[in-house]
Amino acid sequence: MSGAPVAPQAESVELGLLLVPPRARTGWRVVPARVVAMCTVELQKLRHDRTELYTRAVQPALWLLIFGETFTRLRAVPTGGIPYLDYLAPGIIAQSAMFIAIFYGIMIIWERDSGVLTKLLVTPTPRAALVTGKAFAAGVKAVIQAAVVVVLAAVLGVGMTWNPLRLLGVAAAVVLGSAFFSCLSMAIAGVVLTRDRLMGIGQAITMPLFFGSNALYPVELMPGWLQAVSRANPLSYQVDALRGLLIGTPAHLPLDFAVLALATAAGITVASGLLGRLAR
Repeated sequence: MSGAPVAPQAESVELGLLLVPPRARTGWRVVPARVVAMCTVELQKLRHDRTELYTRAVQPALWLLIFGETFTRLRAVPTGGIPYLDYLAPGIIAQSAMFIAIFYGIMIIWERDSGVLTKLLVTPTPRAALVTGKAFAAGVKAVIQAAVVVVLAAVLGVGMTWNPLRLLGVAAAVVLGSAFFSCLSMAIAGVVLTRDRLMGIGQAITMPLFFGSNALYPVELMPGWLQAVSRANPLSYQVDALRGLLIGTPAHLPLDFAVLALATAAGITVASGLLGRLAR
């Protein structure tokens, strides 16, 4: 049985593709294409194993159900007339996103031990694109986690906006914050070089970062030295942006997003510079 005849013009096009390779991306198009490729590779892992999302949803649920409900009844934290559960929900979104990202360096060390990182570093992919792709993959995972927390908060009666533009702003804040903390984790991995050390340092800094921010209480209630720490903590700016976008509290959105963007850019720069130490 014979197929339909192939037109001479189509046949010449096919032969041309076989003889001449497609033109490679050059200039400014290389880095975005590599970033998207690395981000896609990282997210492919999530398709095969979603247990991480389910298990990590337990902790923010407990914070909202136990801590939030209890302190709402106690009225122990002055929040300017806002129910404490409403005040807490954006902080828990930021916390859950940070907890996903802060151990991202362990994956880099695992890739080093399995030989994957060495193969990636000898490709034409710039190190900054490699780090950026992984950082924004962590951000996408954090957005999925944040959606779970938002749904749970809505079930508990938290008064949040459902304005699509504001929700896009929430997603942007979550992505930038998670990208920074994942870069921080990858930079630490480039210094300590082992999973055990990274796990210990990650556990040591997560609680100070969380309690040294405005996630649980207003900055005005902190002692002076802790207020200085909070103002230098990117998590505080992420929480401020999330509160302003989700529940409409006064916020400094231009400053918040500027700090998150600058922190993420600095994190990508430092992590890219330290990445080579892992492959030695």
